[in-house]
Amino acid sequence: MKIYNTPKGIVFEQDGSFYLAPEARWDSFINDDNILENAKKMVNGLQPGDASLIEVTLPVIGSQQELWACGVTYYRSMVGRQEESKAGGGADFYAKVYEAERPECFFKSTPGRVAGNNAFVRIRKDSTWDVPEPELTLVVTSSGKIIGYTIGNDMSSRSIEGENPLYLPQAKTYDGCAAVGPCVYLSTEPIDGSTGIHLSIRRNNEEKFSGSITISQMKRTPGELVSFIYRESSFPHGCLVMTGTGIVPGNDFTLKSGDVISISIDGIGTLVNTVK
Repeated sequence: MKIYNTPKGIVFEQDGSFYLAPEARWDSFINDDNILENAKKMVNGLQPGDASLIEVTLPVIGSQQELWACGVTYYRSMVGRQEESKAGGGADFYAKVYEAERPECFFKSTPGRVAGNNAFVRIRKDSTWDVPEPELTLVVTSSGKIIGYTIGNDMSSRSIEGENPLYLPQAKTYDGCAAVGPCVYLSTEPIDGSTGIHLSIRRNNEEKFSGSITISQMKRTPGELVSFIYRESSFPHGCLVMTGTGIVPGNDFTLKSGDVISISIDGIGTLVNTVK
């Protein structure tokens, strides 16, 4: 089952039909260890509709949740970070993190800086090299249980981060620095390793970059990443966790205003954002 956060309420997608629950509110509904079971019960009392119910959606993050992220979880990400940080003397750090027991985990964003599907994301005005990072994103309750999956766009300034690894917060966190959506795929089972992540970037209706990878290429498990983020930190309203990227555009590519970023994950959907 998939659920959408819309201005009219929560929309459930099941077996090709859509169901609107106008009284349901995202914040109170999403932080529930038994969300799938409760969602199925709620659908039984609703009338089916069509896809017009999800023409307008909101970011799939609660107003009191945090968005966290993990880095260097794919080999290609490690190589890309080494390349961008070579001049700043930080290249060796990323190889060490890739092999270490402790993953790289960092705070990404508050809800107010997160865009939804078909909304604008931004590149920093003080950056010269910017890329999107397509990421499987975990929806986690306050107890630390992964109850669903969504699509994340982790906007990143490679020029700032490459200058010095200590600049990571500035490279990662700013207005319009992330997007999540278009829905949450609810499941009680771990997502299949053969699931593909696909990225396409178009400029003036011409594709400038594309790439794909399967989540089986991720070195760490979703549960492992959540366990480190929840160490010594509580999330009373739950949180979202980006799991890193294995698709990294080359050194000759940087985003420009007007670029259209499409990120698809098999079984979940497609998240589309335009660079402002």
